[in-house]
Amino acid sequence: MTITPQELIAILPLMIVGLTAVVVMLSIAWRRDHLTSAALTVSGFIIALLSLIWVADGYLMDVTSLIRVDGFALFYSALVLIAGIGTSIFAYHWLEGFGDNRDEFHLLVAIAVAGGVLLSMSNHMASMFIGIELISLPLFGLVAYTFERSRTLEAGIKYMLLSAAASSFLLFGIALLYAESGSLSFASVGQSLSDNQIHAPLVMIGFGMLIVGFGFKLSLFPFQLWTPDVYQGAPAPVSAFLATGSKIAIFAVLVRIFMEAPITSSNTLAIVISVIAIASILFGNLLAITQKSAKRLLGYSSISHMGYLLVALVALRIDPVASQVTIAIYLVGYLLASLGAFGVISIVSSPYRGDDQDDFSAFRGLFWHKPVLATVMTVALLSLAGIPITLGFIGKFYVIVSAVNAELWWLTGAVVVGSAIGLYYYLRFMASLYSRDAEHAERYTGPEKATLGTVFAAICAIAAIVFGVWPQPLIDISALAVAIVG
Repeated sequence: MTITPQELIAILPLMIVGLTAVVVMLSIAWRRDHLTSAALTVSGFIIALLSLIWVADGYLMDVTSLIRVDGFALFYSALVLIAGIGTSIFAYHWLEGFGDNRDEFHLLVAIAVAGGVLLSMSNHMASMFIGIELISLPLFGLVAYTFERSRTLEAGIKYMLLSAAASSFLLFGIALLYAESGSLSFASVGQSLSDNQIHAPLVMIGFGMLIVGFGFKLSLFPFQLWTPDVYQGAPAPVSAFLATGSKIAIFAVLVRIFMEAPITSSNTLAIVISVIAIASILFGNLLAITQKSAKRLLGYSSISHMGYLLVALVALRIDPVASQVTIAIYLVGYLLASLGAFGVISIVSSPYRGDDQDDFSAFRGLFWHKPVLATVMTVALLSLAGIPITLGFIGKFYVIVSAVNAELWWLTGAVVVGSAIGLYYYLRFMASLYSRDAEHAERYTGPEKATLGTVFAAICAIAAIVFGVWPQPLIDISALAVAIVG
């Protein structure tokens, strides 16, 4: 097999991210310097992001049967790279007071981002599994990076065990599908499974195991039990990547599978996913009401947001193009809002002060100390709640339109009810930012000067507002990021 120069250019973003990990590793071996490691990592991600423009200009193609480079792959690769940039920037300031080695953090982030880019380009069960493992294994170390803290160590062990279980389900499901279809590529699996084979026991069990595996990775009900504990115990920048880059990449490959495999038109599968979507929306929102920890609240919130995205996934079989545009817009809004929210938590936290500052009391009256951080958090929460003039509103509006067009009335009702419940806990947290409670007047312990993390979080908040007021450019880009069957 020969790979042409054109094919090498097509996978250039993936190669650049992989090379970034190698360069950071060599830099650490030569001389430890936290700023150098962070700068190399962020620079590599930015170069990879810019290379997407070159690849989009005439290098869209299949690179072997494992990878498909198209508008869909480039769009979700860009989102994963943005999540990686934000994670490294937030981590640099978060780790400033960390007494142990700091450079390896950025190396692990680079490897995880490489896995996310590979997932976005995957067109084969083998590359999909490699991508999922490449994004999951570094996260084991990242979640437990400050292992001296008992809560962090618990989160790392819990995530490692449950992620390994999820990978086992995925691998067994892939094996069963291969046994029935004789192929591992998404397209070949789709073509080889005729109508009478769709309901074969092995196929149904295989796809069922894939759903279980993806359910764990995306923290969907009833596989979500690890989410709040891991989000709370993990370092704040890692929670940001868990909520954004990891889930975006895995959801992207899930959409690709649904586009290629004929079993996704099965009514049985649609009912199962609809039940998971409704349960995730209600469970995530109802449990978030009782939380007094910002990271746990955002963890339960992420469960409900994945449920909203499943609604668009169910509508995929009715109108594939509109549903894919909906998913793309929603994920951009979710990415910007989550990076903004976790960015603020990262900025006011640091390992030398003990656990992350994620209790509501730590943010009480934040506006009177750091108005920029409070404003960023406010915009992020408004966007997650789906309030007008934010991109989150556009995303939820598109989800509801997709559900209505597909006549998914129960799912439409779940989205509306879930959004109404979400308003309560988002606004409650938001109100504490502007409190003048004298008891917490001097609670703020974050940096006095604005950091690069503050600038990045502010850019995310501004983008959420700009695209919320003027969404047409994003809609046009999302329309180009549609996966075509075949």
